[in-house]
Amino acid sequence: MLVLWLVHWGQKLLMWGALSAISVGGATLILNLLQMLASYARKWQQMRPVPTLPGAYPFVGHSLGMKPGGREFFQQVIYYSEEYRHQPLLKLWLGPIPVIAIYNAESVEVILTSSSQIDKSYMYKFLEPWLGLGLLTSTGNKWRSRRKMLTPTFHFTILEDFLDIMNKQANILVNKLEKHVNQEAFNCFFYITLCTLDIICETAMGKNIGAQSNDDSKYVHAVYKMSDVIHQRMKMPWLWLDFLFLMLKEGREHKRSLEILHNFTNNVIAERANEMKREEPGSADKDSSPFKTKHRAFLDLLLNVTDDEGNKLSHEDIREEVDTFMFEGHDTTAAAVNWSLYLLGSYPEAQKRVDSELEEVFGKSDRPASLEDLKKLKYLECVIKESLRLFPSVPLFARNLTEDCEVGGYKIVQGSQAIIVPYALHRDPRYFPNPEEFQPERFFPENLQGRHPYAYVPFSAGPRNCIGQRFAIMEEKAILSCILRHFWVESNQKREELGLAGELILRPANGIWIKLKRRNADES
Repeated sequence: MLVLWLVHWGQKLLMWGALSAISVGGATLILNLLQMLASYARKWQQMRPVPTLPGAYPFVGHSLGMKPGGREFFQQVIYYSEEYRHQPLLKLWLGPIPVIAIYNAESVEVILTSSSQIDKSYMYKFLEPWLGLGLLTSTGNKWRSRRKMLTPTFHFTILEDFLDIMNKQANILVNKLEKHVNQEAFNCFFYITLCTLDIICETAMGKNIGAQSNDDSKYVHAVYKMSDVIHQRMKMPWLWLDFLFLMLKEGREHKRSLEILHNFTNNVIAERANEMKREEPGSADKDSSPFKTKHRAFLDLLLNVTDDEGNKLSHEDIREEVDTFMFEGHDTTAAAVNWSLYLLGSYPEAQKRVDSELEEVFGKSDRPASLEDLKKLKYLECVIKESLRLFPSVPLFARNLTEDCEVGGYKIVQGSQAIIVPYALHRDPRYFPNPEEFQPERFFPENLQGRHPYAYVPFSAGPRNCIGQRFAIMEEKAILSCILRHFWVESNQKREELGLAGELILRPANGIWIKLKRRNADES
């Protein structure tokens, strides 16, 4: 009430001219601050009934109690989501902003099925210097138009063309892993990441960068550094102001990484655009292009795609989407493959079933996998899905609520941030009994009956579901089938030894350590 009173009389004082001694700009600033305080006080009062994490302070909320590291912060989120499992949601304050953590299928459905609640959270603003307003970060009409334009580029007939690239890079990976056969345990995480980076570069941009042959990839290190800095900034309100952020060490690292990422993408787009001009009918240089490839990359499609009015995407538009593909299309897939290997190495009975399936489809042949082969690998697909249940590549994602709504019987006010927590959602014992157990059979068709459709959302769901999920599953099947046709995997890491770091991607802070044996070595 005090804040509202101050705003009311502040307005009257301005009207009466009593603030003539203060500049109009200064008075306006004071009034704006008072209005912000009033809005904050209103939200605080309106949201009081919502179950709340204890320990919030005025203006800073729970920020002082948030752990700075990705590992510690994620463990906090998981601890509280389990502690409040009986509640449909949980409220915390990030500075002056109310944040609603949602890990209940019925509550998740309310947000993800809404055609109006499609705005990504304010926190995604920190991705914009890197990804611009591409498919991941845009909203409203721009997002709808862009989604409509890009959906045909993920048609299965186009994805099938990319299988040769996936097979080729998976074989390079297998050759690199050969040196670890019958040796000590090693960390496989970075090997897999470089493989998926090579795949996305060649499928997205038509460029083979040879990341697997060059372990010291500046691009990969820039992606990791950028992800770490962005995640740190999201949690710390004092880093939200650009001028302050750019003065600090984190801001300088952000700037250096951004330059590497954008220079790389800009150079590839310019190179590919010039190459396509040389390939046009009538071009004198048509046959001299050194980059001519058999398959069209996503970039080729982007250079030719048009909207309903026949307008092509600008160079900046294309860079936004290519950067988005690069960000979303290699790190997430690498994590999924790594978690699948870890779980198969920890559960030999499941690995035996995969082995039998591979034997049935491929026999003793080491031929490249075809699309028909991948379709037959039904148990392997269940393994991938169960791995994504236990270790979703994106452990949480968020929306900005653009209008008041009711979730779980509570009124949530406009401007709140809704954080969906798949890691916790996928462990609801109502839908996944013994949730910590690795059971690929959960995804057999007969076991899906009666399960809530929003109890499992590794690729999000609803209007803003992941456009590349078929590409991801296809790639994961191709890589895993290639590895497992050559090696038997063992893992002795316990769950508590993984050091889960739930940043932009769910990573094991301590790596994925496996041993490799030759497959069917006893028969040789």
